[in-house]
Amino acid sequence: MIRRNIKKSENEEENVFWVTMSDMLLGLVMVFMTLFVLTITGFSQNKIQQQATQSEVAKQLKTELKKQNIQVNVDNLTGQVKIADLELFDVNSYNLSPRGKQFLDKFIPIYVNTIFSNQKLSDKIVNVVIEGHTDSQTFSGIPTKEGQFIKNMDLSLKRANSVAEYVFSTNYNKQYRDKLLKTVVAEGKSFTDPVLVNGKEDYAKSRRVELKLVVKDSDFKNFLMKKDSKN
Repeated sequence: MIRRNIKKSENEEENVFWVTMSDMLLGLVMVFMTLFVLTITGFSQNKIQQQATQSEVAKQLKTELKKQNIQVNVDNLTGQVKIADLELFDVNSYNLSPRGKQFLDKFIPIYVNTIFSNQKLSDKIVNVVIEGHTDSQTFSGIPTKEGQFIKNMDLSLKRANSVAEYVFSTNYNKQYRDKLLKTVVAEGKSFTDPVLVNGKEDYAKSRRVELKLVVKDSDFKNFLMKKDSKN
């Protein structure tokens, strides 16, 4: 009888141990699920806020460009501007053409003044990214794909730099100079982001310079702290 009681006691302790472990594991799972939901919710809300900022800039920019009869592709949601390379450069050149300079002389002051004149919007702008893009057509005398990529990278970056440099020569409102100096970034994308039409690359549209706005992202740590303080 004594042996039976001892075995029963040991079994009970073992069962209690596993029940306790199960509760702990379940609790951890619930914690991770909660954090996951908070993460998704937080970043979703932040994405909506970012798009709202970009959309507002796009709306104002299109209005101002229309007043000056300047034809340029502005994305309604992101404020992203696409300028055809032939609008700015001669073929295979990264030096701005007279036509390109004339275009930027009209476009840049409107662009800069629009994105920075509204303090509420301008405070959210982290970067103005000037991207150069090429098409995927090959240069003669370069046998490898890697060589073609580097050649196009060099051309796309030089074109982006040419535009970025000329921005400061235009008649934009100079009160935004320091803001521009802090936010303008030039990048070369080579042929990594072609424009496709009906599944095929449109070479003319692929050769372009884009201006993109990067707006503030919320701090995830601050987001979690705010959530914790409410609980």
